[in-house]
Amino acid sequence: MGDAVELEAGGRTVRLSSPDKVFFPERGYTKLDVARYYQAVAPGILRALRERPTTLQRYPDGIEGEWFYQKRAPKGMPDWIPTAHITFPSGRSADEMCPTEEGAVVWAAQYGTLTFHPWPVRRGDVDHPDELRIDLDPQPGTDYDDAARAAHELRAVLDEYGLRGWPKTSGGRGLHVFVPIEPRWTFTQVRRAAIAVGREMERRMPEQVTIKWWKEERGERIFIDYNQTARDRTIASAYSVRPRPHAPVSAPLRWEEVGVAHPEDFDITTMPARFAELGDVHADMDDHSFSLEPLLELARQDERDHGLGDLPYPPEYPKMPGEPSRVQPSRARKPKPSAS
Repeated sequence: MGDAVELEAGGRTVRLSSPDKVFFPERGYTKLDVARYYQAVAPGILRALRERPTTLQRYPDGIEGEWFYQKRAPKGMPDWIPTAHITFPSGRSADEMCPTEEGAVVWAAQYGTLTFHPWPVRRGDVDHPDELRIDLDPQPGTDYDDAARAAHELRAVLDEYGLRGWPKTSGGRGLHVFVPIEPRWTFTQVRRAAIAVGREMERRMPEQVTIKWWKEERGERIFIDYNQTARDRTIASAYSVRPRPHAPVSAPLRWEEVGVAHPEDFDITTMPARFAELGDVHADMDDHSFSLEPLLELARQDERDHGLGDLPYPPEYPKMPGEPSRVQPSRARKPKPSAS
């Protein structure tokens, strides 16, 4: 596998063992290639991760080997990498790493981390998200171009409610749009705002967009996955490497690129050149912080005027107040006919 190498990363020296271990067999990309990629985009990924509790998606033997999510800070993690104590919906808790410098990202790459999944909070306040994250997920029969069309309509919706989103590719077929918000609202309230956005999108694009939780009801539409805003649900960070054969990355985009650029344009070999030329196209995100009140008022209107309340949570979550049944519609008991 080759002798270990030492990488200089933001003033830290990080040892990389087995640098020649192949992580992406189709392209021949190695662990060292991944680490050097993260060094090349360090200011960008640090902007996305800084001070955020982060789950590591680890592939210690490459994308064809076994993999796992590491939520708890790994044993032996350097003491210069801070942590945050977070609580899961189950009531259990853990200390998660919070990258604050380039060395932390390279250190995680040493242990086979490809994708970083940061919480939408900072370690100073882990109960109040500072990002509203909207996941546009293509369902069977739809593709990235359909997600891009939905994203442009989403941009118009956000603008009407006084918000601004920053789009990025998921690294697969979908798109993510992140909205920086004031850290004043709970996870439950942020999720409620995401549902309101989804319903407004459904009204505007009923044949193209859905927020139906059950797959059997979604059809060939873009699913707005509102549950990605629930506590302990995370989305791959900007610049994260995704575990697919060509080593794609989640690429921040300018709005004029949505629908023009495509996910396959961005991988660990092409993104460094783009970053060197343009820098982090989402660098100004942290300069903004929007209010959720307009969307929460929309949610209240939906409930008051249309009887549209909460939607189902993921199955591993405890039953939440006001949540409708989690029974799949095709398996729900049909009401018995009344006697004539």
